[in-house]
Amino acid sequence: MSEPVSHHEEEVLGKVYDARLVRRLLYYARPYRRAIAAAVVLTVLYAALEGIIPLFFKVAIDHYLSGTADAKLAFATRHLPDDPWTGINLLGSLFLGILLLDFVLEYTRYRLTLLTGQQVMYDLRREVFAHLQRLPIPFFDRNPVGRLVTRATTDIDQLNEAFSAGVVAVFGDLFMLLAYVGVMLYLDWKLALLSFAVLPLILLVTQLFRRLVREAYRGTRVAIARINAFLNEHLSGMSVVQLFNREAYAIRQFDEINRRHMQAWRDAILAHAWFYPAVEILSLLAIALIIWRGGLHVFQGVVETGTVVAFLLYVQRFFRPIQDLSEKYNILQSAMAASERIFKLLDTPVTITSPARPRPLPSDVSRVEFRNVWFAYQKEDWVLRDVSFVIEPGAMAAIVGHTGAGKTTLTNLLLRFYDVQKGQVLLDGVDIRELDLQELRRQFGIVLQDPFLSSGTIASNVRLGSYWIDDAGVTEALEHVNLGDFVRSLPHGVTHEVRERGATLSVGQKQLISFARALAHQPRLLILDEATSSVDTQTEFLIRSALENLITGRTSIVIAHRLSTVQRADQILVMHKGQLRERGTHQELLAQRGIYYKLYQLQYRDQEISVPADDD
Repeated sequence: MSEPVSHHEEEVLGKVYDARLVRRLLYYARPYRRAIAAAVVLTVLYAALEGIIPLFFKVAIDHYLSGTADAKLAFATRHLPDDPWTGINLLGSLFLGILLLDFVLEYTRYRLTLLTGQQVMYDLRREVFAHLQRLPIPFFDRNPVGRLVTRATTDIDQLNEAFSAGVVAVFGDLFMLLAYVGVMLYLDWKLALLSFAVLPLILLVTQLFRRLVREAYRGTRVAIARINAFLNEHLSGMSVVQLFNREAYAIRQFDEINRRHMQAWRDAILAHAWFYPAVEILSLLAIALIIWRGGLHVFQGVVETGTVVAFLLYVQRFFRPIQDLSEKYNILQSAMAASERIFKLLDTPVTITSPARPRPLPSDVSRVEFRNVWFAYQKEDWVLRDVSFVIEPGAMAAIVGHTGAGKTTLTNLLLRFYDVQKGQVLLDGVDIRELDLQELRRQFGIVLQDPFLSSGTIASNVRLGSYWIDDAGVTEALEHVNLGDFVRSLPHGVTHEVRERGATLSVGQKQLISFARALAHQPRLLILDEATSSVDTQTEFLIRSALENLITGRTSIVIAHRLSTVQRADQILVMHKGQLRERGTHQELLAQRGIYYKLYQLQYRDQEISVPADDD
């Protein structure tokens, strides 16, 4: 297993507010703008109610208990009854009603924002996955799977947290602070300024907290990305880990990554552990100042008792939004960084696409031609050099050669997983770059060396989403590859559950299901890329008759190391160091005593090689 890849993108933190990114995020929120507007209105109403709740205590104390009503609230008290018992009961009823309304507003707002956030993230995650499926194969060669999984999971979750509990909540906290400040200044500006005296200390503590938590969150993101990559790599290759007794070494590697994640969270926990008590102590200091100064003013008759009580309640509430804003700051910053990475992925160009006006496919696509093809995966490190050949309709062509000779590259180019740098690949004389990409690939049936099976059933793995293939078609295809007896022996037949990567099936059975898949789709052209390398000799013999039915009438390309599987080919193409060095039938190539002859000799060195005599 390789060492964990670097994750520089996860280390970058964004701005708290980036107008360009916010505009793009708002595009996804546009279908739900009514729900967002309703949430904002509910937030404003909730903040307004929170701002007037302490006034109930002021009115009750000043108007009914101390009998020193404040003229500033005369507009609110002139219609109250004079009887203290009746008045306090009325205030209590109003207070209870406001608390219930407060609960309803907050519940509705919270539910709206969470549901809307989930809808937006659902749309965004779906778009990310759809874009990943359109990206060309070279993109996946350059980007590890763990990083891409992080984009579609952790990064989008960061956006969800910011959208659901960040943006609207920040707006509510700011409005609540403004409401508190406005009411406090209106009641008594001197006590208000005294209450705000601890704000510089609060801002200093908040700035330090934000800096520490930002570094901790950065560390957790990097660690999570590395954990995703490491787990994906090692779980996929668990057989290799166990075969070479690498469990202890893998555990040490994972422990190191896991320890970094734990340490990052420890730093975040430490920051929270001292920040909230510090803010609490400062708020208590502000309360002490209000009691000290306000009490003196009450004795001097300058301030009403209810005003001091209201200020105590306002001070308690005042620092709560400040704590929330400090936490939301880091959430929004993480969200901006996550959105930057997500949009960078979405902006990755899809370089292999269908033309704007694709040419129609001929009704009987079957002739394949490579014309002076040059191809390199990187710059001009040529994997194929001036390769030209033609496979006639209905013919079977075999491609052989040493490992790295360019055999599989030929089929990758034919399927347009990559595009050629020079030359042309043609189907019935039409450059494949002029054809619709989906229509092009729909013409091919392909069986790979490493069969891909997804979780589901045997039937779903044969259909692979082609619902026009009915149960009868699935069963017939399985019979043709001699898998019928095995399927009938299963309790649920073709609906037998297949686990991820076909874990419950043998390698040979998975390969046979791949053959059945190709048969069921009835392709016009067939590609077998080392398709029998995972099948034992007896099973290979059993499926040859089925392959006869599949190959007959179809243009077929067979890539194989077992030369026994290509001897009946109409032509054999011998690749060597990216060039087409020999071509001909089995007997013709043996007679040439070239590269193919040496390959054949290596495989059958213990057998007598019968080479036909030259005609002359």
